[in-house]
Amino acid sequence: MSSSETNNKRSGSVLVGAGIMLSRLAGLLREMVAGRVIGNSGPGDALIAALRIPNLLQNLLGEGVLSASFVPVYSELLDDEEDPREADRVAGAVGALLLAVTGLAVLVLVLAARPITRVLAWGLTGDNFELAVDLTRIVAVGIGFMVMSAWCLGILNSHRHFFLPYVAPVLWNAVQIGALLLAWQRDWSIADAARGLAIGVSIGGLLQLLIQLPTVLRLARGLRFRFDNSHPRVREIRRRFGPAVAGRGAVQLSAYLDLILASFLAAGGLSALFRAQILYTLPVSLFAMSVAAAELPELSRLGGDPTSVARRTNGALRRIAFWMLAASLLLIAAGEPIVELLFEGGEFTSADTSLVWLILAFYAVGLPAIGLSRMLQNASYAMGDTSGPARIAAIRVSIAAVIGLIVMFPLDRAIVGANGVEALGDALGFAGPLEAGVRRDESVVRLGAVGLAIGSAIGAWVELFLLSRLIDRRLPSLPNPARILIPPGVAAAVAFAVTAGMKLLVGDLPSLLAVVLTVGVGGAVYVFVAFRTGVKEADMVLRPARRAIWR
Repeated sequence: MSSSETNNKRSGSVLVGAGIMLSRLAGLLREMVAGRVIGNSGPGDALIAALRIPNLLQNLLGEGVLSASFVPVYSELLDDEEDPREADRVAGAVGALLLAVTGLAVLVLVLAARPITRVLAWGLTGDNFELAVDLTRIVAVGIGFMVMSAWCLGILNSHRHFFLPYVAPVLWNAVQIGALLLAWQRDWSIADAARGLAIGVSIGGLLQLLIQLPTVLRLARGLRFRFDNSHPRVREIRRRFGPAVAGRGAVQLSAYLDLILASFLAAGGLSALFRAQILYTLPVSLFAMSVAAAELPELSRLGGDPTSVARRTNGALRRIAFWMLAASLLLIAAGEPIVELLFEGGEFTSADTSLVWLILAFYAVGLPAIGLSRMLQNASYAMGDTSGPARIAAIRVSIAAVIGLIVMFPLDRAIVGANGVEALGDALGFAGPLEAGVRRDESVVRLGAVGLAIGSAIGAWVELFLLSRLIDRRLPSLPNPARILIPPGVAAAVAFAVTAGMKLLVGDLPSLLAVVLTVGVGGAVYVFVAFRTGVKEADMVLRPARRAIWR
């Protein structure tokens, strides 16, 4: 192995994290501008529906499925010294198949946008439904480009080139920000601004693909787009691909159930749900996906040795647990000033801030479970099991949907004002959706979307429990992931109390200063207490500071 490959291996998760951080920051900037231009409005709900519907392609055929099926096999082939061109042939065959399936799916989405939107966004009516249909057709093209971009990501990750594929979405977000600023500068209507953003999604998707292709072609010089269903490694990828699609399909079903259910909530509920998801998926990407994505090629190269896979997985789980607990406590205790700083202004009111924070807080309860589950899934993929995680994902989706359905409609009777929850109405009693006229009243902000976040958090912990039992059969030497959470969990409990107290103390300060003080003090307490209780990851954080002091 060359020195450059060794360096890539050691810093893989750092490079993935850096790329994701830049792309997520660009995404946050996009949502800050979108919140002021589009807000939590009816057209905003139509835009979110249009973004979610074609996103089926990216979730079913994109990074998650390719990580489970393509990356482990391709990574093994790259180390085949007897025939180094074998990996390129397999990559080309997978790329050709993916391109054909994606092209057909995009065509179906464009031609059948109206009935598909009707099925997946029942609650949208009138002009908002018509707008969602138009936007779905526009966005579908861009999502097709992003699926092929995920194929590039799989190749680049397997070659230990981590930064480029994860930073490429910065370009995608930049195009959308440009479209929103143009709409703002020219004072477009909210509906026209949503159309401009949808066009930016498609153009940005194309640019995200094009920026990765030159490096892919340089690394895989023998790459040719040719169908080759007779190749044994291609057949192996196809065998893994089916269960992986089923697993991602279960996750995608959860997203669509949220979309369908949220479309029956009061106006703005779907937009608020989306903005909360933007924030809670940030730590998942930074601290869980970055580690899991960098570890998957290395786990695959271990040849299925249970002891080696367990040792490497254990180290990754400890890193994920440390950071995900930190993110969870900060989003719950300090989420309100964070939401205010990022989104409030223009069409986005203080009542919207309270709603998004409440949704975010319940989502954040499930963050540690989501992070650890992501790594356990990749460990299963490296051991050749894609069907087990798929079955468990289906169970999680079912639990989250049932609980969300039970809770969301009663909570939609609760009204949120500038000072928090102002009226509960008959929220404690079960009832169906609000009357159509009441739901379309954008002057009142309601709590229904919080119910979906509650269901998601409970489902995440159930998934972790079931994955732990599954992985114990293949990796019996791997410690129980629940035990990994205990040492940093003690530090998180102490830091949560401090952070909540800081939030009360700085409540009257400007939002930027309040966020800096609250997050800074809470984060520092968490790291210090974790260090004093023997958490090695905290020592790694403090080590640079100690070196600077002792110099």
